[in-house]
Amino acid sequence: MQSLWMLFAAFMFSIMGVCVKLGSSLYSTSEMVMYRGLIGVVALFVLIRLQGGTLKTAYPRQHAWRGFIGVVSLWLWFYAIGKLPLATAITLNYTAPIWIAAILFVAGWWHGTKRFELGLTLAILMSFAGVTLLLQPAFHADQWLGGLLGLCSGLLSSMAYLQVRKLGLMGEPEYRVVFFFSATGIAAGIVGALAGQALGNPAEAWHAHTGRGILLLLGMGLSAVIAQMAMTRAYRLGKTLLTANLQYSGILFSSLWSVLLWNDRISWMGWAGIGIIFVSGLAATYYNARSAGAQVAKPDVTTANDPIATEA
Repeated sequence: MQSLWMLFAAFMFSIMGVCVKLGSSLYSTSEMVMYRGLIGVVALFVLIRLQGGTLKTAYPRQHAWRGFIGVVSLWLWFYAIGKLPLATAITLNYTAPIWIAAILFVAGWWHGTKRFELGLTLAILMSFAGVTLLLQPAFHADQWLGGLLGLCSGLLSSMAYLQVRKLGLMGEPEYRVVFFFSATGIAAGIVGALAGQALGNPAEAWHAHTGRGILLLLGMGLSAVIAQMAMTRAYRLGKTLLTANLQYSGILFSSLWSVLLWNDRISWMGWAGIGIIFVSGLAATYYNARSAGAQVAKPDVTTANDPIATEA
């Protein structure tokens, strides 16, 4: 039953997506990345003070790399959410586990440590067929950039996930990884906004706050922190494979929000693409867990801190 915390986490991540999409008309992508990081840093700092812990780390370079690829993935995802139907943007980011399966499969095959697996290969190929179906009917001519960046966010998110696994094996607690990721988001958001202004992009100007804007920023940041906490609890106390599969409920939640709030009309080909990505993701998760073998059978800090459903 503890795995059901992932359902709550997926729901909260979908709330974050709603806040990002609504906020995209009030703030630039760089601003939202910055405020997302700021709220996360404050919330985690308070949590660390209350529950104990330290931010001192022996692996600053590894945290810097995780923060960099994670924030770039987050920036691309936020941009895609602002440009695409919510269900489409969320689904593209949820290709991360499929990218992970592809990366691990190619790396294992290259080093001669992994045999050819027809099921995994079909899952990967099906997932990209699903992406093609999803993008082909759902996009207008001006949405291709958002779609491409959304797909790239899934790829970079998979790289960030693999880096977090490495940090977990090094003994780094999840709160520390997320804290430094959030801090990197603050810096990246400021740099992105200043760079945009220097290049003469009026969209990157600092925007004045309104009551609605503040509520959306708070909703975005707090829902992300709550989702990460619920997700971590699910991985620590629940069954790893079941928890990983339940993350895909986020696609269903985002699809409902997309229809209810924006009256998005996704064609049958788009829904078919979402369904194929959903099933392929479940299959890829199964193969990822099976490949982990002993790590799945004997939980350690890696599985306890598994952030596979995070926004980066």
